[in-house]
Amino acid sequence: MDNSYQSSSNSQQKFKVIFNSPVVVSFSGICLAAMLLDYVTGGWSTVTFFSTYESSWLNPLTYVRLVGHIFGHGSWEHFFSNITILLLIGPMLEEKYGSKFICEFIFLTGVVTGLAAALFYTNIHLMGASGIVFAFIMLSSFTSFKGSGIPITFILVAVIYLGGQIISGMTMNDNVSYLTHIVGGCVGSLVGYNFNQKK
Repeated sequence: MDNSYQSSSNSQQKFKVIFNSPVVVSFSGICLAAMLLDYVTGGWSTVTFFSTYESSWLNPLTYVRLVGHIFGHGSWEHFFSNITILLLIGPMLEEKYGSKFICEFIFLTGVVTGLAAALFYTNIHLMGASGIVFAFIMLSSFTSFKGSGIPITFILVAVIYLGGQIISGMTMNDNVSYLTHIVGGCVGSLVGYNFNQKK
């Protein structure tokens, strides 16, 4: 009877849901809440808090939007494409670098991409976690690299992803902010490189 009980207990533990990546999961939850709030308010919340655009630096909400824009998305397709990649790459990065580091990394990337968008785009509302996605992609290329220098995988990823964004930015006319993709990728590259050198 004791063995049977222990086997049943072990079986139940195997199916236990583990909150393994609190920052990435919480970030995804905030993005989902922003999407639902956008629907409820008819887009007002996204314009006010979750998108960045040229506005007075005397307006306190300008600084809120510098970070808030990473939570807003223009459509459900936009939302799902970004969050799917974040949920795939994010937990691996959070396990390696720690939750505090990833939280600061997201904040830094949000501010830098928000400033780039506010300075170089006028009368255009930019939003989405794409800059975070590209930062995560570039940071992940350093994750399994234990030596000093620059791994060849990073160079290949940079050529494929960032090179593709540069070409698309110069040749395509659509609603995609290639600048924030490139800036986000640069942030991830610099942070990943510096982290490895210090380590």
